[in-house]
Amino acid sequence: MNTPRSSVSAAHAFARFAWVVLAVTLAVIVWGDVVQATGSGDGCGAHWPTCQGALIPKGSGLAQFIEFFHRVTSGVSLLLVLGLLLWSRRVFPKGHLARLGAVLAVIFIFTESLLGAGLVLFRLVAQDTSVARAVMAPLHFVNTLLLVASVALTAWWSVRPQKPSLQGQGAVGWALGVGVAGIVAVCISGAITSLGDTLFPVHNTTEAVARALTPGEHFLVRLRIYHPFIASAVSLYTVLAAGFIAAQRPSPDTRRLARLVGVVFVVQLLIGMINIRLAVPLWTQLTHLLFSDLAWITWLLLGASALVAPRLGLRAAPAHKAG
Repeated sequence: MNTPRSSVSAAHAFARFAWVVLAVTLAVIVWGDVVQATGSGDGCGAHWPTCQGALIPKGSGLAQFIEFFHRVTSGVSLLLVLGLLLWSRRVFPKGHLARLGAVLAVIFIFTESLLGAGLVLFRLVAQDTSVARAVMAPLHFVNTLLLVASVALTAWWSVRPQKPSLQGQGAVGWALGVGVAGIVAVCISGAITSLGDTLFPVHNTTEAVARALTPGEHFLVRLRIYHPFIASAVSLYTVLAAGFIAAQRPSPDTRRLARLVGVVFVVQLLIGMINIRLAVPLWTQLTHLLFSDLAWITWLLLGASALVAPRLGLRAAPAHKAG
């Protein structure tokens, strides 16, 4: 039975909205890095969800503006994700993957808000160098990855509703899983490195390495030198694995996304090198974060495509003509 044209049109309209929600979410994430990099996390004081005890603060100052603007845009993102959930329930039937993705997006945007509130209420902001903040930073980033994944997959599944399966995927399934684990590891080490760069800035790579090797330095200073090596290894792996996955699951979507994975990861690695070379200026730091999210999205979409693509060498059985 053919799908009614109105249903197809509604699904595509929903998909466009979902991609817009993803773009807004990424913008909010990048601005959140501005909050950390500028030390503006306490711009609203130890108040949440209010700012300086008011819904609209009357004070002034750059730090307050940066933090308050982040809260406003986060609120907009929350409303958009809620809208995504409500719309998915109107457009898609029960059990549709897009509805599942929208539910997960709502869950993770609420946990994202709670983690952000925890940072503020427990004063794990500004120049705080505690272990608690070092734990919360990567935890917050991992939740952000889950939020981004949920919104991106909601958009993808809204027009490609085939259910992926991990059973019987063999080396392709393992390649995708290792890639996911590797990217998460890079993001965790990147969050720790970014926090160290904010709290203990350096002027060049030589100074960063020298301080990292100095006995008695803060643990954030010592840990941040490992991120470039982890990122380089994972980038090389993902580029090679993407080619392998596309060869084993040769659908048009998989091939296109494998090429995109290669481009995004290479660009991300180059931006990281520039970031280190220039001693982490704000503009490269924000660009680096954005491409980290784009790398994560492209890998997940490659997985979503590969896990439903026909396998190499397998062809559909020819239909028998009625006698």
